[in-house]
Amino acid sequence: MDPQRQLLSARDIYVHFPVKPGGVNGRAKRVSAVNGVSFDICRGETLGLVGESGCGKTTLGRALLRLGHGVTSGSVTFDGQDVSALDAGGFRPFRKKMQMIFQDPFGSLNPRLTVGQMLGEVLAVHRIAKGDAALRRTLELLDLVGLNREYANRYPHEFSGGQRQRVGIARALAVGPEFIICDEPVSALDVSIQSQIINLLKDLQRDLGLTYLFIAHDLSVVEYISDRVAVMYLGKIVEIASSEELYRNPLHPYTRALLSAVPIPEPDAKRDRTLLKGDLPGPLNVPSGCGFHPRCPVARPECSRKEPGLKASGSDPLHQVSCLLYE
Repeated sequence: MDPQRQLLSARDIYVHFPVKPGGVNGRAKRVSAVNGVSFDICRGETLGLVGESGCGKTTLGRALLRLGHGVTSGSVTFDGQDVSALDAGGFRPFRKKMQMIFQDPFGSLNPRLTVGQMLGEVLAVHRIAKGDAALRRTLELLDLVGLNREYANRYPHEFSGGQRQRVGIARALAVGPEFIICDEPVSALDVSIQSQIINLLKDLQRDLGLTYLFIAHDLSVVEYISDRVAVMYLGKIVEIASSEELYRNPLHPYTRALLSAVPIPEPDAKRDRTLLKGDLPGPLNVPSGCGFHPRCPVARPECSRKEPGLKASGSDPLHQVSCLLYE
């Protein structure tokens, strides 16, 4: 990957949460939400991040932006500077460059404020604009996301889900960011509205030169919007490749299982389904060796003992997979 185009680089990211001990002789434990994740994102690129619920996708995204809980260890480099080593004051200027669009378009908005007040508050906190200048910027943002200007005087409960998500996008854009984490931005919306929001995000990326980390469950949506896709399982990235390569030639058994579950809009179409046994293990009891081996349909005895690393495999040097089958 060209270092000149690289905007964000994450190296060996771990995010652990302490758990209070239970019982008389209970021992303190920790939840291993993210375990050694590394990836790079280039300017103007969209990296899709997929995986089952509980695999650590949202935790990773929030940790990168220090929302709630930052990274436990590892480094995050943004535009050539290691931001993981900065204190709260030093990180503050980077908050304007890195923003987030949340999954729940209603829960992420303040019900006590109008849209104009919300956007004006963002502009004031970051010392971008006040008074008439803030109002002009607010109206520009509403135009940008396809909302009528008179909506500036309305409250969140007066909007539909799609309109609320447009407000959330406007709030993320208010500070002029370069990088936006989209945390399942369409999963709570009707299918007809999902396509509108996805196309809006693509248009904004083209017009404003934005870079996205796009977190989602819907593999069809991820294929449409992403340049590259990373597959996450139990706190680790198990496969990463260009969107075209990953969907054409999935290597990891987990990736194959996910893709085999994508619905086909053809009633008579037949396909080979890969059914996984069991449930996703809890982060308090991560299996030894390869974390996927208890559910893997092609697991071998050594999979329970040896932990594979993320390595290039196949004809594409940028296609990396974490599986003993390819070592």
